[in-house]
Amino acid sequence: MAESLSGFPEWLPEQELFQRRLIELVRHQFELHGFTPLQTRSIELASDLLGEGGDTDKEIYGVQRLAAEPSGDSKLALHFDLTVPFARYVVENRSALTFPFRRYQVQQAWRGERPQLGRYREFLQADADVIASGSMDVRFDREMVALLRTTLDALPIPNVRLLVNNRKLLEGFYRGLGIHDITGTLRIVDKIAKIGPAAVVQQLMDRGLTATQAEKCVAVSAIEIRNDADAQRVLDLGERNDLLDEGLRELLFVLSASRNAARPDSIVGALSIARGLDYYTGTVVEGVFEDHPKLSAVCSGGRYDNLASGRSKEKLPGVGVSIGITRIMGYCAHLGLLKETRPRRTPAAVYVLVHAEDEREASEAVARGLRKRGIAALVSDSADAYGKQIRSANQLGVPYVWFPARGEDGQHEVKDLLAGHQTPADPTTWVPTPVT
Repeated sequence: MAESLSGFPEWLPEQELFQRRLIELVRHQFELHGFTPLQTRSIELASDLLGEGGDTDKEIYGVQRLAAEPSGDSKLALHFDLTVPFARYVVENRSALTFPFRRYQVQQAWRGERPQLGRYREFLQADADVIASGSMDVRFDREMVALLRTTLDALPIPNVRLLVNNRKLLEGFYRGLGIHDITGTLRIVDKIAKIGPAAVVQQLMDRGLTATQAEKCVAVSAIEIRNDADAQRVLDLGERNDLLDEGLRELLFVLSASRNAARPDSIVGALSIARGLDYYTGTVVEGVFEDHPKLSAVCSGGRYDNLASGRSKEKLPGVGVSIGITRIMGYCAHLGLLKETRPRRTPAAVYVLVHAEDEREASEAVARGLRKRGIAALVSDSADAYGKQIRSANQLGVPYVWFPARGEDGQHEVKDLLAGHQTPADPTTWVPTPVT
């Protein structure tokens, strides 16, 4: 896999086609659930991005013209995610929108990270969000977790386990412990999977927490919740707070989304999930490959009650989820899942042979007819021997080879290169089986 200076993977053609398939499936699921496609600008005011990203603030790329004159103009930056630009879009266009407003985006984002497996400076992600006006019931949180579950199950990727938490639960627990630096504590606790419990305890103590406070923060984060009995384990730690109780109730409600999932055990409450971004206020979710839990999350999301509201007097709470297309592709390549025995290097389903150069128009006519019916077709570049033309089709991974009819009594034939059989075909009615 080649990598550009921006840290964005440059896929081989067959990998690019796999990525396109992922995007098509994601778009299909989002639209099945009534989400509207949207694209926002790549460049935002830096002031709109700073302060919303938590630990990503230091990773935001500033933008300026190389020949720009020093001036007092507003500083510009590339967006580090799609949620903050979406919130800005909603505020600017709220009078033209119908709430709750559901939208999805599949777009690039940028972060100043050191390129490595699963982390890129430039990456593609797919977001779905719903924003309401005034108030938003927690049922929307459950809807988004269910949408994420359904979408991931539709993708040809390893099984993903969704880990769900609620920041109200953690914040209430911390306040019960007498902790006041909630944001700083959440950011450190969110690193448990990366640096381990002992390192988290030490970092919390370095920020002024007592050993008892730090150890209880780690203890609550070790709990997984699937039912009411598991939830009692949180209360058994001895800290009580109204916000904690509210967060626990909301978490149990959101986890009920698993009842309709294909695999009910694929959604679990994991109190170790905090999410480092500052704007989350309630439900948070991350997804990891079940059989490869040490790899970073391939999807994430959560509830934000104040992100859009900060730009408007009107309260605009929202909840969204994000699927890391580039990260999924990187992990699939790393795991060897993109190495096919017969890779597709073209979207063409049919390779139309050319009997002779003076008969090329007949082949072009077949291709035109197939394309009009929505079947991708490619005409051979040469009129070489059939064997050589078929080898070219095989090298491109095209599943079908078309032999145009010759003469008045001739008939068209199609060869299925995977099955190895060749049959008569009518160019006005034939379809790939299965449809490719």
